[in-house]
Amino acid sequence: MNNKIIIINGPNLNLLGEREQSQYGSITFEELKMNCLKKSNEIGINLEFAQSNIEGELVSLIQHARNEYDGMIINAAGFTHTSVAIRDALDLFKKPIIELHISNIYKREEFRHKSLISDIATGGIFGLGAEGYILAIISIQKILQNENR
Repeated sequence: MNNKIIIINGPNLNLLGEREQSQYGSITFEELKMNCLKKSNEIGINLEFAQSNIEGELVSLIQHARNEYDGMIINAAGFTHTSVAIRDALDLFKKPIIELHISNIYKREEFRHKSLISDIATGGIFGLGAEGYILAIISIQKILQNENR
């Protein structure tokens, strides 16, 4: 494998630009994807970008990623707070994982304060908007460089 990462996005992120712009900004999902692909190309990361609203599809993506990718960035969205299945799949990944949220989940409703995946993740980025994706790509590249030495 060669600095190959996947960004996995959970439910409703396909509606970026349409939903709760006060929380998520005005960037569309397609614009976000293009920004991430551009940054990954600039820094030598081979990136796949995925999204699903279906918990089982996300679990399958994570399971498949074990043999295909060197690292993962995941915005599990609402499943962050509810999905033991996603947590268990992430626990089997055994490679660097960055948990990402566009909004700061700790400044939102109480039920969003609990992440079932934070203790599995290598690190997390919260509340920095869509720019958090770019920071996560840079961060995972640095993690992979250190691990590959």
